[in-house]
Amino acid sequence: MKAVYIDQPGGPDALLYGDRPKPEPAAGEVLVKVAYSGVNFIDTYHRGGLYKLPLPAIIGSEGAGTVEALGAGVTQFKQGDHVAYAMARGSYAEFQSVPAAQLVKVPDAVGLDIAAGAMLQGMTAHYLTHSTFPLKAGHTALVHAAAGGTGRLIVQMAKMVGAQVLGTVGSEEKA
Repeated sequence: MKAVYIDQPGGPDALLYGDRPKPEPAAGEVLVKVAYSGVNFIDTYHRGGLYKLPLPAIIGSEGAGTVEALGAGVTQFKQGDHVAYAMARGSYAEFQSVPAAQLVKVPDAVGLDIAAGAMLQGMTAHYLTHSTFPLKAGHTALVHAAAGGTGRLIVQMAKMVGAQVLGTVGSEEKA
């Protein structure tokens, strides 16, 4: 299968494109034919070596696609299901084995492109607005980087519960 991977840490020039072994799903895993991979800042930490990986390594931490095969014991998914996931490194590839517990089914009304790009940022925004500090009507939320992916989702989630939102951005253009 084709994949984007690194065989040594570095800048963008360390990214390689080529053939890598196609994974097989182990027990409790699902083989996903990746349609879209989210691109996140954490990927630069993996690529640059700040977060050490055994090399060579396929990077990418979130994606969405179609269930290709099931590992032993997986019963909540079937071949052909549309799924998305986050925090399972290796999404910059045609196929990825993902623990079934990290997959969610993608509703028919949601495109795989949207699902892939919303997982990590969406979970972060939800955690911050519902668990770290459960926002409620009447609260005021200060959202730094409100024009970024996570910031934009935090703004929407805060507004949905009736909180007032104050946002900061890095430039006039982003405002």
